[in-house]
Amino acid sequence: MSNYDIDYIKSKVSTVPDFPKKGIIFRDMFPVFRDPLAVEMLIGHMVHRLASTSKNKIDVVVGLDARGFLFGPLIALRLGAAFVPVRKSGKLCGDTFRVEYALEYGTDAFEIQKGAIQPGQNVVIVDDLIATGGSAFAAGELVVQAQANVNSFLFVMELVDLEGRDKLQAPVYSVLQY
Repeated sequence: MSNYDIDYIKSKVSTVPDFPKKGIIFRDMFPVFRDPLAVEMLIGHMVHRLASTSKNKIDVVVGLDARGFLFGPLIALRLGAAFVPVRKSGKLCGDTFRVEYALEYGTDAFEIQKGAIQPGQNVVIVDDLIATGGSAFAAGELVVQAQANVNSFLFVMELVDLEGRDKLQAPVYSVLQY
């Protein structure tokens, strides 16, 4: 992907000061979806990155609740891989693996359905944003519980100063850095 393409995608991300609370600068990626060319550039870039850097065939793309659901199925389809959602606790039916993770104030939990990922499968974890890395790390732990391999983590945006990538169990790639 050329610098022009990345600049084009970045130009579609809006900056919202003081959201969700005063002092926070929120990067809103939803405007990207209003431009089909930007979506095509973004998904094409992410798929190319995975296909060109993965040592193993990717069997499963895991998308984190909820914006990872926007990118994960599109990437999985192009890779010929399965898509598996990671949901907030209590949102999936049947038996699940569960991991708690720390939030700024308290904890939350992610779950994945047992049997959705088979032992030994190669998995990439996708989300829109990596900040502190807590939710992505929890998703990686769910993949480990399923006895599968975390191949890599893929994000649209990264808040570099928060150093979330340092917590993760596999290589990390983000398209846009702030």
